[in-house]
Amino acid sequence: MQAIGDVDEANSAIGVAIIALSGDERIAMLRRIQNDLFDLGADLATPGEDFTPSEMVLRITAAQVARLEDEIDAMNAPLPPLRSFILPGGSQAAALVHLARSIVRRAERSAISAGVEQAINPQALAYLNRLSDHLFVLARAISADEGGDILWVPGASR
Repeated sequence: MQAIGDVDEANSAIGVAIIALSGDERIAMLRRIQNDLFDLGADLATPGEDFTPSEMVLRITAAQVARLEDEIDAMNAPLPPLRSFILPGGSQAAALVHLARSIVRRAERSAISAGVEQAINPQALAYLNRLSDHLFVLARAISADEGGDILWVPGASR
C-alpha cells in the first residue's frame, strides 16, 4: 500500500530534521512521533474492521492524537497569529520540518485513498491530519527562534 511507504518516507524526513535540530529540546517530541509512525505503519499494514489495539496488533489511539493536539497548542501559544501564508524555509531545520510536513500530507492523501478499498483506522487518519499541523506549528516555532516566519507576498514576482 502506497500509504505505508509515504509514512516511512515521512519518518525518514523527520529523522533528517532531527539532525538539523541538534541539541534542541524538541527532539524528544519528534522521536516520540517517529515511534508513533512505526505504530501507524503497522496499523495500516493490518487492515480490518476492529481497530482496538492489542498485544499482537498495533493501532493508533485517540490518546496519541490528543498528545499531538496538546503539543500543537503549547507550541502555538507564544507564536504571533498568522496574517499571511508563510513560505517553507527560514532555516535548515525549519525547511526540513516543512518538507516532512508535506510528506505527511501525501501520506494522509494515500491513506484516505486506501480507505476507499479497505477499512482504515479513523485514528490513523486523524493522526496524520494532526501531525501535518503539528509539523507546521513546529516549523513556525523554529522560525520564531530565528527571527520569524517568511511571509508570502502575493504577486511579488510579477
